[in-house]
Amino acid sequence: MGAYIIRRVFTFIPSAIGVTLIIFVIMRIVPGDPALMILSGHDGEGTYTQEDYLLLRSQMGLDDPLPTQYLRWMGELARLDLGVSLEDDRPISQIFNERFPVTVQLAILGFISACAMGIPIGIISAVKQDSIVDYIFRSIAIFGLAMPTFFVGLIVILILSVYFNWFPPIGFANLWEDPLKSIQQLGWPALALGFSVNGTMMRMMRAQMLEVIQEDYVRTARSKGLPERVVINRHAVKNAMLPVITLAGTLLGGLLGGTVVIEMIFNIPGMGRALIDAIYVRDIPIIQTFILIIALIYLFLNLLIDLTYGWLNPRIRLN
Repeated sequence: MGAYIIRRVFTFIPSAIGVTLIIFVIMRIVPGDPALMILSGHDGEGTYTQEDYLLLRSQMGLDDPLPTQYLRWMGELARLDLGVSLEDDRPISQIFNERFPVTVQLAILGFISACAMGIPIGIISAVKQDSIVDYIFRSIAIFGLAMPTFFVGLIVILILSVYFNWFPPIGFANLWEDPLKSIQQLGWPALALGFSVNGTMMRMMRAQMLEVIQEDYVRTARSKGLPERVVINRHAVKNAMLPVITLAGTLLGGLLGGTVVIEMIFNIPGMGRALIDAIYVRDIPIIQTFILIIALIYLFLNLLIDLTYGWLNPRIRLN
């Protein structure tokens, strides 16, 4: 197991470096001049001189060669220096500490809601194969797959505002200061976020259960006279969960990116909302740092999935 962990970690490092390079290149080739946008202001009517423009570009390091800019950024990351926002001159680490917990809380609640809906529905649908219940659950899964996250969020807000007089909050309660209020504020957004991936998890769980139910050890358990509930829970579900674990980790990483839309719709002050605001003003340090953090979290989750899968299935470690 130790050698397997070392191999997986060594594949993680070049992937992380490749992500930093891709993000840096994309930020440099997209149209727009950050210095010009800062001097022009939000309305584009700011006044400035050519000397002001050249001085700001020099202070931002935009006149340096691209390899120099990349190495400087990598050096700052190595020192855990995330830089400073070009928009309000605040340390990005401070903005990150304010926004990241909100995004993580939303993603985790969305993930829990997706698992709570998708896994049981997938199991029941497989056990009741080709029944009315199976057709209903499969229709729900297809419905969830067909609806984009933003549409689900808008439908949720429409229903809640019309029938329950609930609107997205103006402020936001911190989890550590008021946990109950914070969860209440994130409950509906988390359900909307989780519903978008519920169909994927349900279909995977159903497919794995249908495959496992046909295995010899399940038929042997039934021939021993074990109750069907014991056969399903103890023998079938346990073995069907391995591929679902892989999918679940991938979906959790994807939910971190999916929170961007939900945060905008429900007025949640998370990292996705800050990223969109930074894109509007071309705040490159925030954009590239936040995208990098999301990408690294996604890579780290996949690393944990590989290690968990290797721990559960020794044949993977041997291969």
